[in-house]
Amino acid sequence: MRKLLRGLMWLGALAFAGFGILYWMVLPLLGAAQSPPDLDHLKGDARRGAYIATAAGCYACHTDVKKGGKPYAGKHALKTPFGTFYTPNITPDPQTGIGGWSVTDLTRALTAGVSPAGEHYFPSFPYTSYTGMRAQDIADLKAYLDTLTPVVHANRAHDVRWPFSDRRFLGAWKALFFTQQKLVSGSSDELDPARRGAYLANVLGHCGECHTQRNVLGGMTGKKLAGNTRGPDGGKVPGITAMDKRNTPWSRQDVLMSLQMGMPPDGDFVGGSMAKVVDHTPSKLKPEDL
Repeated sequence: MRKLLRGLMWLGALAFAGFGILYWMVLPLLGAAQSPPDLDHLKGDARRGAYIATAAGCYACHTDVKKGGKPYAGKHALKTPFGTFYTPNITPDPQTGIGGWSVTDLTRALTAGVSPAGEHYFPSFPYTSYTGMRAQDIADLKAYLDTLTPVVHANRAHDVRWPFSDRRFLGAWKALFFTQQKLVSGSSDELDPARRGAYLANVLGHCGECHTQRNVLGGMTGKKLAGNTRGPDGGKVPGITAMDKRNTPWSRQDVLMSLQMGMPPDGDFVGGSMAKVVDHTPSKLKPEDL
């Protein structure tokens, strides 16, 4: 009996040591990001950046509209199955916002999901889509954000249960579900209409973040844009591919009415998160971009 107990103790000690090695030494190496090139030489256009910010939904996520928060000052609550994430202040305040960030810092955050301090961001921040952003678009976005009124507003800690609250596990999550794309120079204005539409939907608009099925770990594993049974409001999010609309094809006017007014062809109005998206993003875009 004593030999059995000793054996179990040794096995427990080895398992504990193995977990310690995995936790402290292996996990930090997973999901390592490619360092973006130095982009601080790029001159941004704040006017274009304002449009990029609108197309990317920055205001809707980084403003606590419900509680009358100041624009882009953060603390908007994102409720998920893992807990509640609170968006950060992205005004140019140097202490509580991103006033001290360079264009390269913003590029690393958007395309690699890594903070200037080297920490992984939680994927509630849709860098999984923004990773396809073009370099000039990022520089223009930074130029616009720098024109905002700085707001001193400390970021609120996320209310997420362990182990999902532990950033060490994010490297493993990224290794499984995130592919960092190679940074492309130039702006999205250079794209032909079809490629620009794909860029607006898949990258800036990050439509797939809600309209693609996720697994129990929050990774997008289903067919892109084919629908999601675990939507941000706890309900089902419909598929928006041509295949999903094959029985009731949408015309160009149907798409415009849905994105500009929130009214699909059935005459009903969208609600929940999508209503807020319509109010702050597609309804403010140029019709030719829809």
